[in-house]
Amino acid sequence: LGAASPALQFEVLGKWNKARASVLTLPHHTVKTPVFMPVGTQGSVKGLTSKQIEDLGCEIILGNTYHLGHRPGPEIIKESGRLHKFMDWPNNILTDSGGFQMVSLLHLATITEEGVRFISPHDGTEMMLTPEESMRVQNCLGADIMMALDDVVSSTTEGPRVEEAMERTLRWIDRCISAHKRPHAQNLFGIVQGGLDPNLRDRCLKGLKDRNLPGYAIGGLSGGESKDKFWKVVSQCAAGLPENKPRYLMGVGYAVDLVVCVALGVDMFDCVYPSRTARFGTALVREGTLQLTKAQFANDIQPIDENCYCSTCKNYTRAYLHLVAAKETVGAQLITIHNIAYQMRLMNDIRNSILDATFPTFVKDFMLLQYPKKDYPTWVVDALQDAGINLHQ
Repeated sequence: LGAASPALQFEVLGKWNKARASVLTLPHHTVKTPVFMPVGTQGSVKGLTSKQIEDLGCEIILGNTYHLGHRPGPEIIKESGRLHKFMDWPNNILTDSGGFQMVSLLHLATITEEGVRFISPHDGTEMMLTPEESMRVQNCLGADIMMALDDVVSSTTEGPRVEEAMERTLRWIDRCISAHKRPHAQNLFGIVQGGLDPNLRDRCLKGLKDRNLPGYAIGGLSGGESKDKFWKVVSQCAAGLPENKPRYLMGVGYAVDLVVCVALGVDMFDCVYPSRTARFGTALVREGTLQLTKAQFANDIQPIDENCYCSTCKNYTRAYLHLVAAKETVGAQLITIHNIAYQMRLMNDIRNSILDATFPTFVKDFMLLQYPKKDYPTWVVDALQDAGINLHQ
């Protein structure tokens, strides 16, 4: 059991080589891991009510500090009984630090040792995000897990800037720890940075472990780096993090990536992909995706997936979804429900296979559905080999 925080317990129930099935106990709810966390940028997963997300079996979702810090502002949320009450969500919330927007909105940000100066995309006003301000806002929001403010660089950046960002991330974690006012109720996670350089990653891993935090994230990936480099960094960081603490890989949500990264030892994931792709009419299925806007679905009276338990698959045909996909709000809502249900079921199936010691069989069956011709990407074969699973056997 990890005892670095009064607000978190983590127990590994089963393993298959590096893959783990665990229970993470947080202030609002227990979380079965491996877990996929849907992203609710503005205090809601786009198009869904909190009740709909809860009905899908989600035990933890993401909130975005940068956006909520702007609108409606932390004070209003705190007065409303913090973010759980504000958005009527009974389960756990993880808030990011606001740091990722350094990369995604970089034309709006300048980075100094003090923090990040933003120009608000909402109204053009200036805002300074320091480690202290990130902690203040996240303490107002009251999330079960809050992320440290780190200096983020794009995963394809090279040279001295990567080392500078990693070193600053370690300096900023100390400022975050000092400024965090609610450690009894909220867990501060540190983020491993260091780009694609194994030496920098190792230095960051050591520095963060020395600070004995309740949990750790692997940051700075999913930004356009090659998949070969991606999996090697994930493998290195997961292996270097403590056995008794949760490991969170930020911004990863494609099904193939989830399966591979669980095999490499990761416990938690988040991504906007399932809800964002739903708005373009794309449904997730075991074989990959269905593009429901295509004419071939106009007269198809099957559900998206006859084996899916979600309300969309129980009540609507592909023909109906073709009619509303990417055009009507209800289309985005119905496909988002299905896509999140798909992610939940995938993680549940992965977890059960680890507990049943059938994980390699699960992985091989899953990959064969995704790649029926066995034309597996090289990085998938190599990463799974590293995790002890030979796809070609």
